[in-house]
This record gives sequence, structure tokens and C-alpha cells, in this order.
Amino acid sequence: MVNGDNGPSKSKSTWQTRQVYAMAAICLVAGVAVGYLFHGSAPSVAKGNEVVATQPTEATDSSMPSLDEMKHMADVQAGPLLAKLKSTPADRDFLIQTGDIYKSAHQFKDAAGYYEKALNLDPKNVSVRSEMASCMYYSGDVDGAIGQLRQALRYDPKDANSLFNLGMIQWQGKKDTKGALAAWQELLKTNPQLSADRSAQVQKLIAELQDQGKNPLQNNSPAK
Repeated sequence: MVNGDNGPSKSKSTWQTRQVYAMAAICLVAGVAVGYLFHGSAPSVAKGNEVVATQPTEATDSSMPSLDEMKHMADVQAGPLLAKLKSTPADRDFLIQTGDIYKSAHQFKDAAGYYEKALNLDPKNVSVRSEMASCMYYSGDVDGAIGQLRQALRYDPKDANSLFNLGMIQWQGKKDTKGALAAWQELLKTNPQLSADRSAQVQKLIAELQDQGKNPLQNNSPAK
């Protein structure tokens, strides 16, 4: 039983927050997620070419803000950029920076909207398209995310981020192990310059999928 007028809304907010964090963590496999191998598409702190994941793996009422609070924080942080966009709405860099802020606050739909506006100005920007695809995935639009990644690969068939993310989403979003394997094998084939650590991460994922193929009764559900 819920006592008081504020009970239901608080419960709904908590559930929504948990849902978003769960979506953002749904593809965590071997320590990587969509966008994590090369640049963080899920909330993260970038340090040069390294990415340090910051998202929690378990939602607790006391350890994280609600979605509304996160939205408010993003609105405040993006305020100066939004003011500039009023006078220069076609500034690609401002749009991308604004998208990055909302993405880091788990406001994936808002972030995707700003990335989309940036892509309307610069459709061949593969990096931004990959970011938009990640946000679409975390928002629940799996097919839309795959479509954006395929579009990115038409512009740059060797793009490592797009190939990696495509494999993760094919695997976790569509349960398409063949599609995931094809993407990751193409990633290793077309990117021989990958560092040993990054190559090893992809090879580990490939081995895991191949092992699942040999053991069809194995549980293929996303890691929790």
C-alpha cells in the first residue's frame, strides 16, 4: 500500500531510473559495453584515448539521482550552449557538445536529438553517428541504432567504433550471434593497427560467441 500523495510518483521515478540504468548496462559483457572499447557512448569519463566507465551496475535509491534530477543537472550544464544555439542554431560543434552533456546524464533521447541536428549539417560525421546510434540503443530503439551504424559504415566501412557497436547491438539487442561475429571479425580484419589490449577484448568476445555456438543450451541472456 502507498501512503501519501507523493508515494506513487516517487515509486514511478525510481522505477524509471532503474529502467534507464538497466538499459545502459544491458550489454555489459567482459567489462565493455556499446561504445566503451574506443570512446564512451554510455556515461563515462574520457582521459585521452582511454575511457573510464562511471555508470553503476546496480540501482539504489540512496546512491543515484532520479531521472528528473539528472535532467535538471544536464539542463543547467548545457545552459550556456543552449543560449548560444538560440542565436546560432546551425553550429555543429555546439550541437555535439550539447548532445554529449545529455548523453552523460543518461538523457539519451535528448542527446540523440542534438546529434541528429549535427548530422543534418554534417551527415558524413561517422563518430557522431555512432554516438547517436548508442543513444538510440539505450533509449530502446534497437533497429534505429543498427540503421545508423550501417549508415556510418557506408561512409567509412573500416570505422572501428561502428563495427564494434554494431556487433554489441546485434548480439545483445537482436540475439544475432552471426551478425555480431561478422562485425567483429571485420573489425579485426580492417583495423590491424588496434592496440593489443583492444584487439584482445574483441577476440575475447568472439571466442565467447563461438563457445555459445558450441553449447546451444548455454544461457545467452545479458549479464546483470
